[in-house]
Amino acid sequence: MTTTTREQGTSAVWHDSDHSWELRDLPLPEMEPDAVQIRVRATSVCGSDLHIWRGDGVPKDAPPRDPFVFGHEMMGEVAKLGSKVTTDSLRRPLKEGDRVAYSYFFPCAKCYNCIRGEFGACKFRMGRKPLDEYPYCNGGFAQYYYLRAPQYLFKLPDDISDAAAAPINCALAQVYEALHLGGVKLGDNIVVQGAGGLGVNACAVAAELGANKVIVIDGQKPRLDLAMQCGATHTIDINEYSTPEARIDRVMELTDSIGADKVLEVVGFPAVVEEGVKMCRMRGTYLEVGHISPNSIAHLDVQKLVQNQVRFYGIQHYDPWIIPNAIDFLVRTRDKYPLTNVISHEYPLDKIGDAFDTAEWVGRNAGSEVTRAVVTP
Repeated sequence: MTTTTREQGTSAVWHDSDHSWELRDLPLPEMEPDAVQIRVRATSVCGSDLHIWRGDGVPKDAPPRDPFVFGHEMMGEVAKLGSKVTTDSLRRPLKEGDRVAYSYFFPCAKCYNCIRGEFGACKFRMGRKPLDEYPYCNGGFAQYYYLRAPQYLFKLPDDISDAAAAPINCALAQVYEALHLGGVKLGDNIVVQGAGGLGVNACAVAAELGANKVIVIDGQKPRLDLAMQCGATHTIDINEYSTPEARIDRVMELTDSIGADKVLEVVGFPAVVEEGVKMCRMRGTYLEVGHISPNSIAHLDVQKLVQNQVRFYGIQHYDPWIIPNAIDFLVRTRDKYPLTNVISHEYPLDKIGDAFDTAEWVGRNAGSEVTRAVVTP
């Protein structure tokens, strides 16, 4: 793929070597006939971005990673259409300037998993390369994102703001997929470990799927309060229930000593997995979403897992149909759940360091009102 020197965009490049951001102008990829160039309008600082930024799971003696651009929970507008692209993925007319939500990964549509319809499980779906191999403006924390083929993108209605639309392709879509794969049924009791962006969205989705009780666990009261406004029926504050045993006992108390039908983990710290599995009822389901960092080692008594017949799902990414359904969900429930309150702060791209510092601060300080910070390139 060749570059064009006439069109460039700014990217926020992360440097491990001195823990710093660099704003770098990079060329845009040359347009292919089936591609779409996106002008990024909003990118959330997802919890997984914080893991990457901190270097969670990277051995302390490992050399610094090469400079790279990241960010995935985003939306934007069509900056340029390939010569063969005239519609979105639902065959609705598409033009430059239209706001869209899209999957940030690219299933190949040709591998074993893809031909079985499991696009979220495509082994070739990411295809991202370091800057020394692919030196283009192309990331969530950048001005442009290149949607090569095959891609899935969907027009956004006018009544969804940019900031509210950014979490559609991760926070909302990911928990939608997890609860769908977990087979949430009418009357289920659900536990959500973590009340950040994914956790709050999970509460709303679980409630709409007909859950009986939605029990959310976190250590920050503003997040727990927002979760209660977005479908949760009960909260467990880890400042009040300070040990795993206390939290497990509380879940059992709330479920008549049966345990939860489904437990969803969206915290991303290994220690919560063991207690979460113990919150499941016999033949309950544990939905593991939060662990994206390498070397995330949890201690599990496998005999207990077998004895209680717990179903354990590791879930990452989703199939394309999730995104338009997530958009419809957001529109349909906007007067019922204040999900847009998940976004509390917006920063321009040249203040990306402040956005990450704020997101990191809220994760470690009870009482903060920030749940999701958004960067607006």
